[in-house]
Amino acid sequence: MSKDNKLNRRAFLKASAMAGAVGAIGTGTAGILTSCSEGEKNKKGITPLREPGSYYIPELPDKATDGKEIKVGVIGCGRRGAGAAFNLLNAANGITFVALGDVIQEKMDSMTEKLKEKGIEVPADKCFVGLDAYKQVIDSEVDLVLLTTPPFFRPEHFKYAVEKGKHCFMEKPVCIDSVGYRTVVAAAKQAQAKNLCVVTGTQRHHQRKYVESFKQIMNGAIGEILGGVVYWNTQMTWFHNRQPQWSDFEYMVRDWVNWKWLSGDHIVEQHVHNLDVFTWFSGLRPVSAVGTGSRQRRFSGDQFDNFSVDFTMENGIHLHSICRQIDGCANNVSEFIQGSKGTWSSRGGHVIKDLSGNIIWEYDGEAEKTNFAQIDPFTLEHVNLINCIRNNTPIEMASQTAISTMAAIMGREAAYTGSEIKWDEITAAALDYSPKDLNIGKMDMSGFTVPVPGKPMEKKNEKK
Repeated sequence: MSKDNKLNRRAFLKASAMAGAVGAIGTGTAGILTSCSEGEKNKKGITPLREPGSYYIPELPDKATDGKEIKVGVIGCGRRGAGAAFNLLNAANGITFVALGDVIQEKMDSMTEKLKEKGIEVPADKCFVGLDAYKQVIDSEVDLVLLTTPPFFRPEHFKYAVEKGKHCFMEKPVCIDSVGYRTVVAAAKQAQAKNLCVVTGTQRHHQRKYVESFKQIMNGAIGEILGGVVYWNTQMTWFHNRQPQWSDFEYMVRDWVNWKWLSGDHIVEQHVHNLDVFTWFSGLRPVSAVGTGSRQRRFSGDQFDNFSVDFTMENGIHLHSICRQIDGCANNVSEFIQGSKGTWSSRGGHVIKDLSGNIIWEYDGEAEKTNFAQIDPFTLEHVNLINCIRNNTPIEMASQTAISTMAAIMGREAAYTGSEIKWDEITAAALDYSPKDLNIGKMDMSGFTVPVPGKPMEKKNEKK
């Protein structure tokens, strides 16, 4: 590859300054890590995939601008809740945690201790435990809530937060079934009407290499998008063995990543990231899905551990989705997009090649490390959120993440049932994973079984 395709420090900083001057809504100028100006591109006859100014490009400074104090509540005090809280502290000054909520006392205690180590003490009367703890946190005069519970609870928490006029950081996925999807979409419209700021945990939208790749593709670097493949093939995830003192509810919530009703299965909970990249880059949603999957080696819960799904998108192109959580297999977490003039892949670096396989653009990760102190996308998403709040610049990502989440739900249901799942039908369906006897104690666990697609083979009379 010619070294002209990588950017020197001076050009990098010049492009960064230009991007900063644009404002929160990007104008689609050339990606930071490219040697070609727009004029040179036009001379080469490259047509932008989308018109500049028609898509969002976040500003990604190392830290949020100082400003008014922001009072924060956390709903869900497990590992992701604690992670989001400390990402937020790294992202901005002037952050005050005023309320915490969880359904398990131990999780609450762990969170308060971690905050104390940072010199932050949340009053005991603002630490709430129970299924209604989310309402108590949201009603505690907070400006911003972090919604970091297991995904099943997300739609109702988001709905209530928006009703109360709160800014939100909402982890992915945003729902696990059709009922939850409609709840989130409706709440997202309300958030827009109220000029609230809502950022979701699809952190690739705030990861510089993905943002710069997105710019390149929008600028026409690979031509029209013709299809793609997205992967999350990795080792088995964590699980918990049940302890005698745990109720049915507590056991499942502690082991939530392995239960359909809590996580939505790993195609929804984890693989949504990769599906989201394709729906984001292409601007398309799926119209139908056919898939397969099974359970081979999982130790707990009622989920599959592998899926393979063929999505037909709005314009007729196909996306292949494959995800697996099994030890001892070939791993790959990446996305690949085929265009009419070339390809883009995130695997092993972000690279664009022409149809002959020659590298024509590559993201320079070393330049990023040189020119930015903060490269963690989990922190940068909070930088953008706080800047949007302090600058009174509304942002609403929930509706976009709802599309990628529903795509994952379509794939899951296609594999669970063996049927073709259509967007128009499933988004209007009564699909609801809520347990009928949801409570913190004993629950009927007989219905939590591993799905079996199709129907048994009919026994036929043998010919004599």
